[in-house]
Amino acid sequence: MPETLPARDARIDALRGLAILLVLVLHFSISYGLHKSPLANWLPPMLLDAVLWNGNYGVTLFFTLSGFLIAGPLLAQPGALAQLALGDFYLRRFARILPPLLLALALIIALGYSGHPSFANVDGGHNLPASFSWWAAFSVLSFWHNVLMQQLGYFNYALNVYWSLSVEEVFYLCLPLACLLLRRRRWLLLTCAALIAIGPWYRAQHLDSELYFMYGYWACFDAIALGVAAAILAPHIRPSDIARVLLQWLAAALLLFSFLMGIGGHEVFGFSQVALACAALLVLKPAAAQPGICLASWPGRALRWLGRHSYELYLFHCIVLGLLREALPRSTVAPEAKLGLLLAFLLASCLLAALVARHIGTPANRYLRRRLARRSSLEPALIRI
Repeated sequence: MPETLPARDARIDALRGLAILLVLVLHFSISYGLHKSPLANWLPPMLLDAVLWNGNYGVTLFFTLSGFLIAGPLLAQPGALAQLALGDFYLRRFARILPPLLLALALIIALGYSGHPSFANVDGGHNLPASFSWWAAFSVLSFWHNVLMQQLGYFNYALNVYWSLSVEEVFYLCLPLACLLLRRRRWLLLTCAALIAIGPWYRAQHLDSELYFMYGYWACFDAIALGVAAAILAPHIRPSDIARVLLQWLAAALLLFSFLMGIGGHEVFGFSQVALACAALLVLKPAAAQPGICLASWPGRALRWLGRHSYELYLFHCIVLGLLREALPRSTVAPEAKLGLLLAFLLASCLLAALVARHIGTPANRYLRRRLARRSSLEPALIRI
C-alpha cells in the first residue's frame, strides 16, 4: 500500500517559515551588513534592528515548535506515556535528522580540507588543524557541540550554527525517558514548569557570554518546555471564538513587542517572552490544518514552503553563505547591491534545500521508517516533524 503523508498544519509551517527566515537574514546580515543597505532608508531603526538582528529569537521559535510537535503525538492517547516504545521513537527521530546532517557535515569537512576559510577551524582567531573538524562533527552527532563552543568560542564559521541541534538532540533523548519515568501528564507539566523557571535564572547568571545565555542547554530548555506544556494543555483549553481571536492577537502582540525590543538588554526574559507567545499561538490555533486567506496568498505559501524545508535550510544555508562570502567578500559589495545578493542567497539556499529534501532527506526518512514499521509490525507512516 503506498505511503501517504498526513495533512500539514499551515499555521505551524508558517511559524517555522518565519523562524528560519529570521535565521537566514541574521546570518546574511552578519556577513554583509544589511544595516548599510537600502533597507536603512525604508525602515525605521527599531524595525530594521528587529528584522536584522533577532535571528536567535527565530531559534527560540523552533525550540517551542519542536516541544509542541514532538510531545503532541506522545500525549495523543490515554496511557501513552507509560507505553512509549523508546527504540521506535529514537529511530524515527534519527531517520529524519541523520541523513541530511551527515551530508552537510561531510561537505563542510571536505571544504575545510580543501582550504576554504569559511569551512576551516580559523574563526575567532583560532588556527586549529583541519582534522579537528572530525572532532567537531562528532560533537554535533553526540549532542554537545554547544559545550565545545563554550570551551573554545567560535571556531568554524559553517559549523557554528549547529549548536542548536545539540540542544534539540538532548531534548529528543530526554523527553521519552521523562515520559516513562513520570507516567502522568501532571508530573510532566510540573517538570516543564521547573524548566521554564530555570531558563531565565540561568541566563541571568551568564549575561557576560552569549555562548552561555543563548547556547547553553539550560538557557534553551525553557522554550522547549513551553512547547511541551502547550501540547499538554491544548486539548483542555477551549475558549470561545471571540476569546480565541483576542488571545491570538495578544500573543502576536507580545511576539512583535519582543522582537522590537530585541535581545540586547533583554537577555533574561526576552527569550521566555518569545517562547510564551509562540506557545500561546499553538494552544489557541484552530484545529483545522487548512490555511486562512493570508496563508493562502503567495507570500503565505512562500512562508509555508520555507517552513516545510526549514531543517534542510538550517543545515545547508551556511554552506551556501560560506562559499558566497569567499566569492564576493563584503568589501567588494556595494550597499545598493546587498538586497539583490540577499535574494540570490535565499534562492540558492532554497534550491539546495529542496534538492536535499527531495533526493536525500525524504527518501532516506521514508526508507528507514518503512524498515522500522516492518520490524515492529506497524502500519508505515511518515510523520514529518
